[in-house]
Amino acid sequence: MIWAMIHAMIHAMIHAMIWALLIMLLLAAPVRAQELTRVFGPADAPARIVLRSTTDLAVMAPVIARFLTTRPDLRLDYEQWGSNDLFALGVADCAAGRAGADLLISSAVHHMVRLVNDGCAAVHVSAHTRALPPALTWRDEIWGVTTEPVVMVYNRDLVPAWEVPRSRFDLLDLLRPEESRYHGRVATYDIETSGLGYLLAFADSLEATTFGGLMESFGRSGAVATCCSAQIIDAVINGEYLIAYNVLGSYAMARAATDPRLGVIAPSDYTLVLSRAAMIPKDAAARADAGAFVDFLLSDTGQLALREVLLILSLDAGDGGLVDLHQSIESFRRPIALSPALLIALDAHKRAIFLRRWRAAFPAP
Repeated sequence: MIWAMIHAMIHAMIHAMIWALLIMLLLAAPVRAQELTRVFGPADAPARIVLRSTTDLAVMAPVIARFLTTRPDLRLDYEQWGSNDLFALGVADCAAGRAGADLLISSAVHHMVRLVNDGCAAVHVSAHTRALPPALTWRDEIWGVTTEPVVMVYNRDLVPAWEVPRSRFDLLDLLRPEESRYHGRVATYDIETSGLGYLLAFADSLEATTFGGLMESFGRSGAVATCCSAQIIDAVINGEYLIAYNVLGSYAMARAATDPRLGVIAPSDYTLVLSRAAMIPKDAAARADAGAFVDFLLSDTGQLALREVLLILSLDAGDGGLVDLHQSIESFRRPIALSPALLIALDAHKRAIFLRRWRAAFPAP
């Protein structure tokens, strides 16, 4: 018993030291500049909030514009960041006690849970946040504001109907033959450069009996680990890849609506569903206005605005019909809850093991 307690204490100390070292490295490493910026509202408005997000500026712009129709006194500075850089900056601001962003919204929700766990978030409570289900809020410091399935996409012109993978098992069957025409023509996120990609792969590893087989098949068939939803989707449409795995449905459906070459599949074995996480940093200079924007996003008007830009959506199940997420696919929806369970994904030891396994499947060129 005593030895077990000592072992647990040593393990906890080592974990704490590793995490402290990670924070030091994040603070020391240069954070890349934001990808895009835009100022919404009057430049000389008496109130101002800074919103840093991983969401594409073009997608969020109509939502922000809708919000600002109710706040003519407010200027909103939008900064679009990659998920890993956004997390690193959030850690650095928190450690320095620095007023950086007033609100963070990220698809890499495990990063946000980590920031909340480490005391980097401010409390915000309202009727809108109280109405959220437990899976979409934690400690009154983090809130899920979107509903986005994680899908597979394919090129309708180049993948015949009888080969369209309706599940992960179907994808495995396509990759299994040694002379598969899908060799080198399947893509997914690079989990070392994409925080979202890492989260989705880690969620798969906990959920799917197929995960080990997928990793082996990806490695054997020369699948490509690459960057970013938009680039992956473009490459599928252009025929560089035939299929892409673990793509956010919001971006996929937006493109499929304008380009008939793109097909979208909600995997029938299970479909991960992501809610982008919003968090107000503890040192934010404009907490009240940031909270007002969170409440807008959770309101009926805000949810409608998010639905119109497909951040809350229905998706193509592969048969040409629209499937409402809240009705006919309940049995295989797997929501990613905003809970302390996500901290496992950032455990230094588990992350190192997981990345070694990933590199074995996707060796560097």
